[in-house]
Parts: sequence; C-alpha cells; structure tokens
Amino acid sequence: MSFSNPGNSMPVSKSKRKRYTPPPKPKPKPSPKWVPITMLSLLVLGVIDLVLYYLNLLPGGAKTEYLLIGFGLIASGFVFGVFWR
Repeated sequence: MSFSNPGNSMPVSKSKRKRYTPPPKPKPKPSPKWVPITMLSLLVLGVIDLVLYYLNLLPGGAKTEYLLIGFGLIASGFVFGVFWR
C-alpha cells in the first residue's frame, strides 16, 4: 500500500493561507484654505472683543451683549477648529 501522491504537491496548511484583509480606508480630504483662516480670525476677534469689553472701550459701556459676542466668536472659532484637517 502506497501513500505517496505522485505529481501533486503537499497541501498548504491553514496557518499558511493568506487571511482576508479589508481594503484600507480612504484618507479624508484636507480642509480648504479658508477654514483655518476663518478659525483664527474668529478667535482673534473674540479675544479683542473681550479685551475691549473689560477695558470699557466699547461704545455704550460694558453691556452684557459685548461679553456674549466675544465668547460666541471664540466658541465659533473652536467649532471651526474641530473641522480643520
């Protein structure tokens, strides 16, 4: 009784087989140039507004609206920063 397989190679073991690898995820597109410019502009304008508010140099005195506008500009700048790639 002969156990040889003439002309056939040895079967490949399961550990040597190539496993499925999913395709790589596509890289996100870079942000347009206006996103970081807008972000920095909003942050700087917000800081300027808050400094002028605390120095009492805004027209109409130290109104609460100026404080809210300054913090709103800074918050908007942070929102733009989240979307910047």
